[in-house]
Amino acid sequence: MNNLEKYQSLLKDSAVDALLLTSQVSRMYAAQYDVAEGVAVIGRTESFYFTDSRYIEVAQDNLGAFTVQEIDREHPYFQRINAALETLGAKTLGIEEQYLTYGEFLTYEKKLNAKLVPSQQAISQFRHVKEEWELERMRKAQAITDKTFEKICGIIHAGMTEKEVAAELIYSMYSLGADGLSFQPIVVSGPNTSKPHGVPGDRKLAYGDFVTMDFGCIVDGYCSDMTRTVAIGFVSEEMARVYETVLRAQEAGIAATRAGVSGQAVDGAARKVIADAGYGAYFGHSYGHSVGLEIHEAPNCNPSNDQPLAAGVVCSAEPGIYLPGKFGVRIEDVVVVREDGCEDLTASPKNLIVL
Repeated sequence: MNNLEKYQSLLKDSAVDALLLTSQVSRMYAAQYDVAEGVAVIGRTESFYFTDSRYIEVAQDNLGAFTVQEIDREHPYFQRINAALETLGAKTLGIEEQYLTYGEFLTYEKKLNAKLVPSQQAISQFRHVKEEWELERMRKAQAITDKTFEKICGIIHAGMTEKEVAAELIYSMYSLGADGLSFQPIVVSGPNTSKPHGVPGDRKLAYGDFVTMDFGCIVDGYCSDMTRTVAIGFVSEEMARVYETVLRAQEAGIAATRAGVSGQAVDGAARKVIADAGYGAYFGHSYGHSVGLEIHEAPNCNPSNDQPLAAGVVCSAEPGIYLPGKFGVRIEDVVVVREDGCEDLTASPKNLIVL
């Protein structure tokens, strides 16, 4: 079953007659090709893709499973969508409520000749479990990320600014073949490392600093994600102790990860290590999030997810300890949930590296 057929399967004995895909990620998943702009209507037996003159040729060349039509002033989106609904005999339309603004929803509700039914959970569920072709793209993205970390370890030195390190990360990922960035890299140093999502600034790296780098790239639409914390020159006993605690926490979470175990249990295995070491109050975020076409997907390994993880789910493993005003440490890999454990896609070393 290809991805379009997966979506069409939702329409069998369903409360909706068709699906309206407005997000880029869902359109890309359905078509298995990224046309930057457009709207897709998925019917039981026929599906439509509408886009403008900038992308119509690309869509026609690559979306063979869709009826591709151009939108323009004489044939705007709403006219095209309503014509498709009439062709399909669709009176109810499943929408992606999590990606629509309220204004967009009101406009669709007013102009479309169908009842709109929130259907995000059903539409997104297929992306939870990755197929082998998806994992291969993620492995390629992660390989670029690993090579970038190796390169940056030979570049970082005292006196560089956080912005300069971030620029080197971006350049390296693109030069190694990335199609884009999973997100803007997080590069923080010294006391700034206590800020989990700090923004790279003009602070210069100094001896005795931790430097935390959280970065990833996109290959064929799929994301990588990795965090490493390294030291410049030397570390204190406390810095070494915190680093070792975070590493043991990550190892505990990875050891607990397998199909049938809840995201809550995986998070708890890592969180217990940090709490037992006396740093429980300094680990505020969840252990991990799913990764795929988006850098943050579902399901998550967090305290609130009591549902079992399925084989094929891809999730980050990123515990951290953050001591305000002093320093922080985060170590992140990405793993694939398997029946008997998990596969770590991240090859970069996790021992404490002092540059």
